[in-house]
Amino acid sequence: MPEPLAPRELDQPDPERLPEHRPAREAMLAAHRAALASGAAGYIDPVTGLWVMTARYLAERGTCCHTYCRHCPYVGA
Repeated sequence: MPEPLAPRELDQPDPERLPEHRPAREAMLAAHRAALASGAAGYIDPVTGLWVMTARYLAERGTCCHTYCRHCPYVGA
């Protein structure tokens, strides 16, 4: 059974995982939005160069992996 999703749009990150004051936050969100729009499973982080999964990809998995993903769409994860 899929876990419940948080009550926010998939393009909106959890404020604890991507706070307003984080450097390069807007660049990260722009990369995430572009990946969502293209249907990609993730994007390359503009700061670290690491691959980051999109909220849509994580939601389609149906469960939280509890590794504190930046765009985790689950409630209380």
